[in-house]
Amino acid sequence: MIKKSERLTSGSVAVVGIPFDAFSSFMRGAAHAPAQIRAVMHAGACNLCSESGIDLADRPEFIDLGDIDIDGESKAIESIEAITSDLLNRDIRLISLGGDHAITYPLLKSYHKKFGRLEIVHLDAHPDLYESYDGNRFSHACPFARIMEEKLASRLVQAGIRTLNPHQKEQAERFGTEIITITQLKNASRMQLKGPLYLSIDLDVLDPAFAPGVSHHEPGGLTTRQLIDLIQRLQAPIVGADIVEYNPKRDLSDMTAMVAVKILKEVAARMLEIPPDPLCKGPRHEPGSDE
Repeated sequence: MIKKSERLTSGSVAVVGIPFDAFSSFMRGAAHAPAQIRAVMHAGACNLCSESGIDLADRPEFIDLGDIDIDGESKAIESIEAITSDLLNRDIRLISLGGDHAITYPLLKSYHKKFGRLEIVHLDAHPDLYESYDGNRFSHACPFARIMEEKLASRLVQAGIRTLNPHQKEQAERFGTEIITITQLKNASRMQLKGPLYLSIDLDVLDPAFAPGVSHHEPGGLTTRQLIDLIQRLQAPIVGADIVEYNPKRDLSDMTAMVAVKILKEVAARMLEIPPDPLCKGPRHEPGSDE
């Protein structure tokens, strides 16, 4: 279960692994990601300094809590939501390591309880807006349909998209999703975000040349530099993030694991650089809402 939780204090940025890939289509393997990311992070080939100079190794408010225990496939959503809700109630911010993208739906359920409706920046090759996929409404191809239909976010901005089909285009229009396709990437710098912000990063937003260790290779994606620049330009307070869909079974010499470590360091640094607004520590409901 969760380790080191007794060291958590308000304002901590905590890493938690969610080794779950039972709702993946095409290929399993992402459940092994948290362990492999940690192995590479601590192998000695890199340090824990971000590009802005923050050394996470010297920051007591940065802590790795280990992996959560998921009580079987049928109770996965409930388990993830319950455990993360307990952690968020301690006024910490989480970086969750998937696992497949199905974990984002229960994570946002717990974040909604804590903060009310959030803004989401979702970086991915795929919009993950299917109403259902392979008969599963909770597939890793569907989390943002569930999130938006349950009004867990006030805004969803998706960047790097390059697989938008007619069904998902209709879904995006239905939910008012703002899509920045890969050909419109320059527009990502114009995002006006207020927060609280949740950041969801599917590693297949990157071109397979930079991240071969993903289940769904989609050529024509971002470079690692472009992804880091997007993260570093975010100005809204990030209250939570996930890094998902790393599949060690497809990796080459831990190349993608090292990319995941790099992204983890930059996201953690951005969280520490921009503390959350004290007004965002409780649920925020829009005027006239019935929530």
